[in-house]
Amino acid sequence: MQFGTDGVRGRANAELTPSFALDLGRAAAQVLCASGLVSQAVVGGDSRVSTSMLEAAFAAGLACEGVHVLRLGLVPTPAVAYEAARLGAMGAVISASHNPFYDNGIKLFAAGGTKLAGDVESRIEQALTRLSTPTRDPGAIEDHQSNHYVEHLIASLQGRSLRGLRVVVDAANGAASHIVADVFSRTGAQVVVINAAPSGTNINQGCGATSPAGLQAVVTAERAHVGIALDGDADRLIAVDECGDIVDGDHIIAICARDMRQRGVLNHNTVVVTVMTNLGFRLAMRAADIEVVETDVGDRYVLEALSAGDFSLGGEQSGHVIFPDRATTGDGMLTAIALLDVVQRSGRRLSQLASESMTQLPQVLVNIQVAERRPDVAELLASEIAAAAAPLGETGRILVRPSGTEPLVRVMVEAPTAELARSTAEGLSAVVRAHPQLSALDPLTDG
Repeated sequence: MQFGTDGVRGRANAELTPSFALDLGRAAAQVLCASGLVSQAVVGGDSRVSTSMLEAAFAAGLACEGVHVLRLGLVPTPAVAYEAARLGAMGAVISASHNPFYDNGIKLFAAGGTKLAGDVESRIEQALTRLSTPTRDPGAIEDHQSNHYVEHLIASLQGRSLRGLRVVVDAANGAASHIVADVFSRTGAQVVVINAAPSGTNINQGCGATSPAGLQAVVTAERAHVGIALDGDADRLIAVDECGDIVDGDHIIAICARDMRQRGVLNHNTVVVTVMTNLGFRLAMRAADIEVVETDVGDRYVLEALSAGDFSLGGEQSGHVIFPDRATTGDGMLTAIALLDVVQRSGRRLSQLASESMTQLPQVLVNIQVAERRPDVAELLASEIAAAAAPLGETGRILVRPSGTEPLVRVMVEAPTAELARSTAEGLSAVVRAHPQLSALDPLTDG
């Protein structure tokens, strides 16, 4: 197995086995702790039935190489990153995020809680191929209980209260299930929690950020002001307004960007987003005199751009939102508190803030299976893409890119109308399928 866009991920006990987790723990320790400056690791995971098995194996691998392992148990991904930063330790999360329960993954953080750079991941992959009998004295493995992460979330309000807000939180039967009630109650909000009874097999099942329909129904039934849907490891969210309508990551970032600019805390008046961010966001930021920096898809690239430019806000349409002055990674609950704080301070309904922040242009996404991954697909089809984009002008956008993990070409079109977006996407998809160098097959999905 190899690192993907967010750690190593696969079918638990089939692709991602305990023996592999043990070896990965050893390799990670050799690369991340080899200098001797880092002697500790914090390890936690989500609520999947396979998590404890893989966590035990990975922790054993770390201990084989002399690392002192602190087991955090059931915790969100950002809690592991926070503890790694607080303790100066490396971190590991056993989680497959929004995937079904039968998948699992291992995400690693460097000392200080930051995502690994690509070259570091390559070094760990190389270390995996040359493991030999351990020669170090073994490290200890112990349970580690900490309330610092929860206190950190509450402190982000800087003494303000969310009293008067009624909030529904969908915990996705995941890693935050046991703390969401405490966290949001302590903000002063009135809280209704749903899907916070993990069984080991119900994480993300018809709930959470990938399936918010249930949350939408509860928000309207409870006459709540805001709904918050976390994903399985609670590093991202999707919001629901008081009318039951979805407020996605683009809108959340736009709301926060405008608020931060007004308060003079948006560094360099700039926000960082990915190429998948809706064109409507870019047009709205231009109107608000906010600069936009664009990266490849993946929160690791957003983090890199935030650090390089000393910016203070970035994220993805999927709901990964990053406030680098408060966290080293995306954090669903931290973002939810920031969003609720804007609602409270503004005295506006979330639906009003969302509609004022940006107008989302219709977007169509077609995934087309090809014979093999073609990283150069955009260059290969440059003239065809330019011809399809010409009628859209500045009111539309086309993005053709390869999948990062599968032999797929993704064709995304945004246009002023849904009909124009769809017809443009269908026409360009036909070009992809007919291209002799792509050997395209039928499209897998059509969004």
